[in-house]
Amino acid sequence: MTDPRRVVIAGASGFIGARLADAFREEGAEVALIGRAGPDARWNDPAAIAALVDGADLLINLAGKSVNCRYGPVNRAEIFRSRLATTRALHEAIAVAAHPPRLWINSSTATIYRHADDRAMTESTGEIGEGFSVNVATSWEEEFLRGGLPGTRRVALRMAIVLGDGGALTPILALARAGFGGPQFDGHWPSTPGRRAAGTHHRFRRGSSGGRQKFSWVHLDDVVRIIRFLDAHPEIDGAVNAAAPNPTDNRTFMASARRAVGVWFGLPTWRWMLELGSIAIRTETELVLKSRWVVPERLEAAGYEFAFRDHEGALADIVGRSNERNARRLPGVV
Repeated sequence: MTDPRRVVIAGASGFIGARLADAFREEGAEVALIGRAGPDARWNDPAAIAALVDGADLLINLAGKSVNCRYGPVNRAEIFRSRLATTRALHEAIAVAAHPPRLWINSSTATIYRHADDRAMTESTGEIGEGFSVNVATSWEEEFLRGGLPGTRRVALRMAIVLGDGGALTPILALARAGFGGPQFDGHWPSTPGRRAAGTHHRFRRGSSGGRQKFSWVHLDDVVRIIRFLDAHPEIDGAVNAAAPNPTDNRTFMASARRAVGVWFGLPTWRWMLELGSIAIRTETELVLKSRWVVPERLEAAGYEFAFRDHEGALADIVGRSNERNARRLPGVV
């Protein structure tokens, strides 16, 4: 009887990592987790990390501080450090491994591309953007892809906004249920020299006003399936867009979110409201105002078939599963 293959997931505390860990355990893999609190290795223990990585079949790194915060100096530094330092630690572990993993998939982000309201961004024709978030993404990929690791194939997974029961969709559905699920309108907003220097000010572009900024997304189930697909296709390496083939726009997506939760009216929010609200809840307006138009050129060319191509079906699936789970928790429901 052969030993089960070992899958190592770094940064598995979020809803993406937890889903991946469950999926690989269900297929019989031995799953080991690296994080600030372990459980199998901690970031401050390079020997334990090296022991897990050596002999692993697949390494997936999702580690990094959430960008859903205010981009002050402390948070900016931690966003950088949490991505670059953890990626560097894994790189060093692979470099000394007697049996390095065949495949290392490192999380990246589709926000690496510019604000796009004129055409879709692909791996071959996409244009890299500017500003703090893009600097994070490019530095992260440079750290990941630097140097030679001849025994390990590397894929930087440029994920669009991941839709699932948790993550970015939770506040969107909460807004829809509360009656604030209308489009989010861009507009002019004053900046400061400090925010301009840090690249954290979202610049208004007239072409994507009126809630028409593009919204690229991917269903959590497709993230799991994409990782399995990449594992089975050794010819694929480098940057890969993990985004559904049919992006939508902010206005259309918010209307679909309202329908998914049974709310037929949603108040719109203008830039000044978003700016004041983002200060109150400690986040940044870029997360909803940047036009992200990203498509999965390489995946589709390699033959990957998306389980969820359209956002309406994705929302119906996620909300339906959540409702079924909540119903089972009610007293007297079997």
